[in-house]
Amino acid sequence: MSRVPLIDATHTNDARGALLAPIHAAFGSTPAMFRAVANSPAALKSMWGSFGALGGGVLPAKLAEQIAVAVADRNACEYCLAAHTALGRKAGATADEMAAAQMGESADPKTAAALRFALKLVEHRGQVADADVQALRGVGFDDEAIVEILAHVALNLFTNYVNVAFAVPVDFPAVPLRRGAR
Repeated sequence: MSRVPLIDATHTNDARGALLAPIHAAFGSTPAMFRAVANSPAALKSMWGSFGALGGGVLPAKLAEQIAVAVADRNACEYCLAAHTALGRKAGATADEMAAAQMGESADPKTAAALRFALKLVEHRGQVADADVQALRGVGFDDEAIVEILAHVALNLFTNYVNVAFAVPVDFPAVPLRRGAR
């Protein structure tokens, strides 16, 4: 059971309902995570705005979802792992690609480099070296894409922490965590 109420757009004030409406339209329902975050309109605006902004960025959706599952698994966020695995499949990733990304791996060298960097950011709380950034440049990422990788990690930390801290119930098909295998 969630540690905060899951706001129902039909039983809340007009302001919160208006914030939840585009989320409902995008998913066909309102995922529990957004309903939990709706307790704070400012937090919901921030989260949904970040999803929108990064969705229009230079990183392909498939890579963004691969980063999301790697970060989710590392943070033991079952909600984000389930949601982003489903979204990754919709973005064109195979089940095997999403399972590999969950472990921080990819057969594609560029994706593998992005996942290594993303997980290093998480594991070392942003403390990376010049060589880590150069490794991304070495596989073809420019500075815009490198900054977006970090932005995706930051957004996923926000969503992971919401779901884990508030015990948000998973409303996507479950995916087992693998972090214990490391």
